[in-house]
Amino acid sequence: MTRDQARAVWALALGLLVIYAGVFYAYPAMLPDLLEETGWSKAALAFGPTLGSLVMAGLTPLTGRLVDRGRGAGLMVWMPVLAVVCVGALGFVTQVWQWWAVWALMGVAQAGCLYESTFAILARHLGPYAREGITRITLVAGLSGTMTFPLGHYLAGALGGQGAYPVFAAMTLVVTVPLNIYAMRRLGRGESPVHEAAEGALRAALRRWEFWGIAGIFALIWLDHGILLTYILPLFEERGVGREAAAFAAACLGPAQLVGRLVLVFGGGRVTNRAATRVALASVVVAAVLLIAAGAAPMLVFVVVAVQGAGVGLMSIMRPMLVGEVLGRRGFGAVSGASAVSPILATAAAPSLGAFLLDGVGTEAVYVALLGFALAALLLAVVVTRPRVEG
Repeated sequence: MTRDQARAVWALALGLLVIYAGVFYAYPAMLPDLLEETGWSKAALAFGPTLGSLVMAGLTPLTGRLVDRGRGAGLMVWMPVLAVVCVGALGFVTQVWQWWAVWALMGVAQAGCLYESTFAILARHLGPYAREGITRITLVAGLSGTMTFPLGHYLAGALGGQGAYPVFAAMTLVVTVPLNIYAMRRLGRGESPVHEAAEGALRAALRRWEFWGIAGIFALIWLDHGILLTYILPLFEERGVGREAAAFAAACLGPAQLVGRLVLVFGGGRVTNRAATRVALASVVVAAVLLIAAGAAPMLVFVVVAVQGAGVGLMSIMRPMLVGEVLGRRGFGAVSGASAVSPILATAAAPSLGAFLLDGVGTEAVYVALLGFALAALLLAVVVTRPRVEG
């Protein structure tokens, strides 16, 4: 990795740290305040992020193709600008349909400037150094939740849940947009290998069962994590933890993800993608078991956060790595973008499914569902990552 490329990676990482705060973490961080202020139901509020994720899922294969065609720079500059407009607008809507409409437009921005597009750009420009670049990105950007939960709690207390959204919009405008402009210029200066889209690469990938196996693994794990993240405050409070302690525990998700990603930093080539995937998913299984046990020992929620965060932190890196390793790098942007549809759809479904389980069935159903999703993902990963026997 050249010096210019390394600087670009760190700039993208800081930009993602800030933009994720407004478009992703601010909602769960301020959910209790939004519920009180708007008077809307959990399901009505949750449909906004769900709709945004659905739009994002529909557009991600397209943005992957745009990256393959060398148009990633435009995405990384203009989509954060659109995100600024949308995040700011959330502070001024007065009707639930307006909330949904803004989130739908937010999905367009999310498709073009979050992890998926960034990882495809790094794969295109960094080649064999992509895993190193992606790891650095997630080490920094993964702390977004750590920043947002206490900041959202403070801003919501001072300005109200909706009143805090324009602050997050201003942060994105001041930090993310200029950093992304700088980063894309630096990446252009490096001696970067170009991975052009290959004709028929996506069609070939879709015919392989491994593609669908990878899609299934990440759908299950992001459904699990999406439900936990969205309702982490009410779930932890139900386990007997006060709101302040629950907010502090939620803020620890970021550092826990950092710990998981450091495994790849210090392990280097000694930690294979296969081993990292299996260990990460086993950690999420353990977290689900501990969350059930926290009914008798509430302070276990802090262990839940540590184990869940470490596992998910690793998994956020592993999807592009598994796609490249198992399916190859031919037409990587399009193939990786298509494989991202299932976890994005899972993220979209998570708030609504969680609201249904909480309001319609009960919290115990949520805990059982989280354990089931994690176990299914682990079993599927064992099959997909098993060593190939050359015939």
